[in-house]
Amino acid sequence: MVRLGIGYVPEGRRVFAGLSVEKNLLLGAYARRWDAATRETLGEVYELFPVLAEMRGRLAGALSGGQQQMLAIGRALMARPVLLLLDEPSMVLSPKLVEVIGSTLQRLRADGLSLLLVEQNAMLTFEATSHCLVLENGEIALTGTSAELRGNPRIRRLYLGL
Repeated sequence: MVRLGIGYVPEGRRVFAGLSVEKNLLLGAYARRWDAATRETLGEVYELFPVLAEMRGRLAGALSGGQQQMLAIGRALMARPVLLLLDEPSMVLSPKLVEVIGSTLQRLRADGLSLLLVEQNAMLTFEATSHCLVLENGEIALTGTSAELRGNPRIRRLYLGL
């Protein structure tokens, strides 16, 4: 998967708790050669998530849930994917951290990275994606652009509480 250009951010983050932040990130680049380009990617991840740069030597298990989510995303980005799969990236995060993750996903998409997002937070999904597919009871209920679905009265009532 990694060699095909697919990055994966699992539900529940699944960081390597006993390894440092930096070693977790470097594991994301295991399919790449360690060279100037890989070091540049590491710098880009630290720029995207400055808190990880500050905590690069800290054990990943000592990070907050939001910091671990940033680490999981950063680890996937280290492989330089063309498609990033994210499974419930906002799960059990504070509203402020959901905003940070949402902004990060918007930035990645603006930079040309394709995202496939499985998410229950409809607002985050609409903000981070261009197109959506809504499932109800395992069946496709609606598809369309994020803007269309955000304005759909059924979606607004059921998923946005409006």
